Amino acid sequence: MRELVSFLAKALVDNPDQVEVREIEGEKAVIYEVRVAPDDMGKIIGKQGRIVKAMRTVVKAAAAREGKRVMVEILQ
Repeated sequence: MRELVSFLAKALVDNPDQVEVREIEGEKAVIYEVRVAPDDMGKIIGKQGRIVKAMRTVVKAAAAREGKRVMVEILQ
């Protein structure tokens, strides 16, 4: 799952080498923290958050197949 989040984030930004994905295991869910370069924040969020919403939807669908709950957070 971490690879999927990383792949999606790197495909969206201009500086893919600065993308960092951190996985935090919780009791009920897994949280993925995505860090990107400050210049790429707008690209990963998209207009009115559409890009990040789509990214979250894809990751949640993939996690549902495995019976897991996930959250994706974008950090600067």
